[in-house]
Amino acid sequence: MTTITPPFGNQEGTPGDATDRFSPAAGQPGTLTAVSHADQYRTTPPRPERRRPTPLVDLAARLGIEPPAAGGGVEVSGITHDSRAVRPGDLYAALAGARMHGAEFVAQAAGLGAAAVLTDPAGADRAAATGLPVLVTEDPRGTMGDLAAEIYGRPGADLLQIGITGTSGKTTTAYLVEGGLRGAGKATGLVGTVEMRIGDERIKSERTTPEATDLQALFAVMRERGTEAVAMEVSSHALVLGRVDGCVFDVAVFNNLSPEHMEFHSDMEDYFQAKARLFTPERSRVGVVNLDDAYGRRLAAEATIPVVTFSAAGSPDADWRAEDVVSGMADSTFTAVGPDGVRIPATAPLPGPFNVANTLAAIATLATAGIDPKTAADGVAAVPGVPGRLEKVDAGQPFLAVVDYAHKTDAVESVLRSLREVTPGRLHIVIGCGGDRDTTKRGPMGAAAARLADTAVLTSDNPRSEDPLAILTAMLTGAAAVPAAERGEVLVDADRAAAIAAAVDRARPGDTVLVAGKGHEQGQEVAGAVRPFDDRLVLREAIERRLSRPEPPVGSGASVTPDAPDPQDAPRHQNSQG
Repeated sequence: MTTITPPFGNQEGTPGDATDRFSPAAGQPGTLTAVSHADQYRTTPPRPERRRPTPLVDLAARLGIEPPAAGGGVEVSGITHDSRAVRPGDLYAALAGARMHGAEFVAQAAGLGAAAVLTDPAGADRAAATGLPVLVTEDPRGTMGDLAAEIYGRPGADLLQIGITGTSGKTTTAYLVEGGLRGAGKATGLVGTVEMRIGDERIKSERTTPEATDLQALFAVMRERGTEAVAMEVSSHALVLGRVDGCVFDVAVFNNLSPEHMEFHSDMEDYFQAKARLFTPERSRVGVVNLDDAYGRRLAAEATIPVVTFSAAGSPDADWRAEDVVSGMADSTFTAVGPDGVRIPATAPLPGPFNVANTLAAIATLATAGIDPKTAADGVAAVPGVPGRLEKVDAGQPFLAVVDYAHKTDAVESVLRSLREVTPGRLHIVIGCGGDRDTTKRGPMGAAAARLADTAVLTSDNPRSEDPLAILTAMLTGAAAVPAAERGEVLVDADRAAAIAAAVDRARPGDTVLVAGKGHEQGQEVAGAVRPFDDRLVLREAIERRLSRPEPPVGSGASVTPDAPDPQDAPRHQNSQG
């Protein structure tokens, strides 16, 4: 464990200090805590039980191409882009990938009963070699969504579809909207980062927005089971890669925009334009947009569909605004003021100003969708929580412990400022950055943690194929750039379980421990392998170990400042408010 404690600068640790773990050699391979948990999710996307076969010639006509010679009489009853998931009668979409072409797996698809293949010219010969009829188009990914919707009978048309986009708050807003729909008596579905739900059935999510083939099948199952409305997260990747092709949302919601996914988007303008695609007549009927966000104001002015605006800051220019906001440790209350003088008592069921914004967004969205605003607000207030979003871990300890998915700079700053408001003691954060993702946010995230928390424990998130040391170096560089007088204690430990334990060991009554970055995730991806790891369970175990000791330690690890004051003293500074 490496410790950096201001304002005394960096000095050599004294002999006998604990081992510095800021290196790959510290700790044995595979020492990350293994978390056992019951898998409460279905792990494969569902398919409808009742399917109406679609003639292949009809699909060729939708593509504007001649039907294949071998396609006479062939009918398609499903579609998938995954050769392993092919079912008899499926159209297998063989797409070009980053490393290999889906046409490499057409034999596997044929063996599982594929009726035909959709591919591009590069995959045409390999697909034809199976003897299956082949639909060839220049952009199979760009047509896959529409074909999937057609094959499954346009299921989205029978659902009230609400799509939520933005950098932060998509998941929470989706849960709140779904809660409001339930409160209004609707049979609901949910699609997002944490999970997909059909009523009470839960399905494990592989990504924020499923591929179009899986999404349209999911909508078909929802329709088959009587679902009336679905709340869904829509990522920028989904909009660019056609995952929501075939969907027209009844209401589209925009939360905010800040730097993220810069490994995918060329710049912020490219990122904004991707999000803006949702607010066009081809994608949505009406938009609900956050007027407190600069990109939201731009979107409200440029959208080519009608727009309803909201403002948690209380802007008089917004159609919906929050007034009389009272923040608490568990929730916030406010008055939702809407069009025509509507005033609704509202409760954000999670703490923090950003959750007031998420709650107001949900209420405005539900009202725009035709739900009575009071009914909507009551349903939203009744949501018991959102997995991995300011989720409390209570093992009887005298301090607050929470897990949150915040994994970008703005989100980390927001959650730390919110927790500072309700923390009488010291604020400790455990935070890392994911590997093989946007590298530009690593320094700023390290700086935010060091500046706004009393203790920042920098650790591994999901290193993936990257060296954890390289990621932590970038984060530590950002932390070190914060002036010493404005910087909290900074610790570095690549072992996430040890980092969580270090934060817990520093907590005193009235303090808050925040474990950020992974939220609901139940695994940690390291060097191509996913190891069981759930922040919530690891945090609980660390607290229980701490409580089982007669007296918690004052701190641990090698300090680079032997003359530094006790790190358990009162909160170091109040600059975290600004």
